[in-house]
Amino acid sequence: MKIRKGWYALFTVPLMSIFVIVVIIPFIIGIGYSFVEWDGFAKHAATFVGLRNYAEVFRDQRFINAALRTTVFTAIAVLSVNFFGLVFSLIVTTKLKARNIVRTMLFVPYLIGGLILGYIWKSVFSEFFLSIGWGNWLTDPVKALAAMIIVTTWQLAGYVMIVYITGLMAIPDDVIEAAEVDGASYFQTLFQIRFPLLMPSFTICLFLALSNCFKVYDVNISLTGAGPSYQSEMFSLNIYNEIFEQSNFGYGQAKAIIFFLIIAVVTLLQVRATKKREVSL
Repeated sequence: MKIRKGWYALFTVPLMSIFVIVVIIPFIIGIGYSFVEWDGFAKHAATFVGLRNYAEVFRDQRFINAALRTTVFTAIAVLSVNFFGLVFSLIVTTKLKARNIVRTMLFVPYLIGGLILGYIWKSVFSEFFLSIGWGNWLTDPVKALAAMIIVTTWQLAGYVMIVYITGLMAIPDDVIEAAEVDGASYFQTLFQIRFPLLMPSFTICLFLALSNCFKVYDVNISLTGAGPSYQSEMFSLNIYNEIFEQSNFGYGQAKAIIFFLIIAVVTLLQVRATKKREVSL
């Protein structure tokens, strides 16, 4: 038993050490920086200001606008990502001959990464749409937000599809067959058997989509660049601009801590709500 615990420690301690060094320690240091006024460069220019940075966040109209915009974006994108991910999973778990090829094609956008996808789609929403008479979407705030939702859905739908596929394949065939023998239609088995048994997958996919959409940065900076006039700026990009564009390191850290708390509360509430609806055979 001691030998087994030793092997566990051998593989766990290095990973935990990296996690503590890369994530936990910088996070704690960041909390300390949020109480000072500092440009991030001068060695002895940091001035302790207490909770002033946090108080100023709630008077920062640009940050509030970014928060509201991110909330709207996240609400729509989470529904879109999970809807298409679920539809794709239902399609590729049928007897479709090319299902493995389709799975691969749908999953590839996630592997490309948001930064590259943003630059690829940027030419579509600006140059191509302009050439066919649809106008440049990226110069209109509402259309720019819609463009970000489309790209995010394209990127994440294939990823959550894999989770839904795993959940669907875990449902015993005899349960579905018994329902079909009793005369249940496809949609009856879908809504009354498959979906209730898929709740663990819903919990995971909603969590992944919520956290990724709230933290969206790469698509934001590469697709819209916060334009026009910061009217498509999201949470993460607002914090980045505050620190590196405005050189307000302490104030930007305060925004980052508030951002972290919002994501933590929202995702924990979502996990708690969906876990209550999970059922087991």
